[in-house]
Amino acid sequence: MSTPAQQAAVPVVPQRAVNSGTKQQVVWTLFASAVAGLSTYYYTFTNTATSRTSLPSAYALCTKGSRIYTVEESAPRVDCIVVDKQTISATGTLAEVQSYWDEYQNDLIMKFYGNEPSAKKPLPVFNVPPGSIVVPGLTDVHAHLLEYGFKMQLRLDEVSSLSELLDTVEAYARKHPSGPDIWIEGLGWDQMRWNDTDGSFPTAADLASRASLASRPIALRRVDCHAVWLSPRALELTKEHLGGTFPSSVPGGEIIRDSKGEPTGVFVDAAEGLVPVPKWSKEVMREYAKRAFKDALSVGLTNVHDAATSVAEFELFKEMDREGVLPIRVYSMADSVRLTPEEAKELEIYDPHPAARTRMRSVKLFTDGALGSWGAALLAPYSDKPDARGIMRLPEEELESVARGWWERGWAVNVHAIGDRANKAVLDVFEGIAKDSGDEAALVKRRPRIEHSQIMREGDLARSGKLGIINSVQPTHATADMWYAESRLGPERIKGAYAYRTLLEHSRSGVLPLGSDFPVEDINPLFGFYAAVARLNHKGDSPHGNSGWYPSERLTRFQALKGMTLDAAYAAFAEDTLGSLAPGKRADFVVLDHDIMDETAPFDEILEAKVKATFVDGKVAYGGI
Repeated sequence: MSTPAQQAAVPVVPQRAVNSGTKQQVVWTLFASAVAGLSTYYYTFTNTATSRTSLPSAYALCTKGSRIYTVEESAPRVDCIVVDKQTISATGTLAEVQSYWDEYQNDLIMKFYGNEPSAKKPLPVFNVPPGSIVVPGLTDVHAHLLEYGFKMQLRLDEVSSLSELLDTVEAYARKHPSGPDIWIEGLGWDQMRWNDTDGSFPTAADLASRASLASRPIALRRVDCHAVWLSPRALELTKEHLGGTFPSSVPGGEIIRDSKGEPTGVFVDAAEGLVPVPKWSKEVMREYAKRAFKDALSVGLTNVHDAATSVAEFELFKEMDREGVLPIRVYSMADSVRLTPEEAKELEIYDPHPAARTRMRSVKLFTDGALGSWGAALLAPYSDKPDARGIMRLPEEELESVARGWWERGWAVNVHAIGDRANKAVLDVFEGIAKDSGDEAALVKRRPRIEHSQIMREGDLARSGKLGIINSVQPTHATADMWYAESRLGPERIKGAYAYRTLLEHSRSGVLPLGSDFPVEDINPLFGFYAAVARLNHKGDSPHGNSGWYPSERLTRFQALKGMTLDAAYAAFAEDTLGSLAPGKRADFVVLDHDIMDETAPFDEILEAKVKATFVDGKVAYGGI
């Protein structure tokens, strides 16, 4: 569906008209293509210096063998698309789009120039390299843009041992200013991936074991951002900040302590907020954002749902948008944790247009922590840690009060929930809102989301779909966690975990938007595509062998692509404008050098695919053709 503004800008030929096969239309197509061929330019570009990074305002992009995957049920594969300025105006075979263009030009000439054939503009045709495909612009529905830029400065995720991590931090410290009050910060450690420890949390003493680090304030956030690991000097500064003593308990969080009751150096979930790390300056935030945008485009992302945006970050996105330097679309979820009471009271929905580069019409709430830090809130104790059930950052009654408050102000409410207790609590709240509204479709209209939907009771998998909840999931979480998830949850509870096919089958709207949670996982959406369809790690392995981890929960390739495109657009109220390659929609698309949609191709070929070009609003934003 096109907006009135788009309809006024370009006369869109409906998909059914372009692809119709009546005798009259076939005759007209043959005649029109012969005429149009006189005024059509043809270009073919390969991986050489001839690759184009700029294109005319109107052009056709074509493939051989219908390798443009539109994610439109009426015409899922086509040979060509026509881009006119920032919009797709037609799709079909080369002859069909030429016929469309010729008729369109004739209409314009008659309207503005009278019968003046010289005013007719040719339609340049660009052919993508052989073997390449075109897909809609990819969206990550759950990510953290600035945290990604922050993480890339100190790569804690690339180490395989505690010793190697300490080496990495030492090397970083040598290259940066030092002092007892100059903090070293980083993100990305995961004790479950270290080969020289037993999987327990690290301690302040570990950081102090290196002389060059012993006196430095160091705060290193775990890969899931649900725990921070402090050095002895950072503990000292935190204690001073708190008035000389650590609290005995932290609502919604935990200070890990030793047998004597002293902090070991790890603060979990809400306790992270006690640490007085310096705030990022505007200049630093901009640099982090620029790095994230650059890397996002290089892997085919044209849209990112930023899953916890502060007021300062959102103002930065809007400023970059006004300056014309925001290269992708950012759909922000207001971060309820970082909002001051005054900000929360005054914050207003910002949604100028579904295709705007900057939007905010949802709020992000947090119910619990993460599985890797034993913070996911469970209804029964952890199988590998019987004294723990996780952390409810927002207990049930408080969650309901907060969620209803935002709901009544017209906001879409998106809630982080990983454990089965957390997911049950969120579903209870939304079910209550639906009943009170008296409108069975009330939730569907507002499109509330559960971010992660990671561990659910089997009955809640169906309940979420019946209510119309959007389950926003991250396939690479499954393949990252699969090596320890079952030992943590047990053989029965795991049946309701990472159940992506089941969630999609129950979905009332038939959607399952996919993301990565980068920088928790890799920014490359093709890794998530691979994880969704293969349920394997990059070595082609899983706890269940090369058949995949619980393979019945695999998605098809079409389902995975739709989850990263049209379903993602639906989750942001933009499915009529973004998410598929159809007339009237924005021309966001990606050229890949491998056909990841070929169901007969081995899964590992997905990992070989590279982005040749990323287009936003019809213009090359990365690479070239």
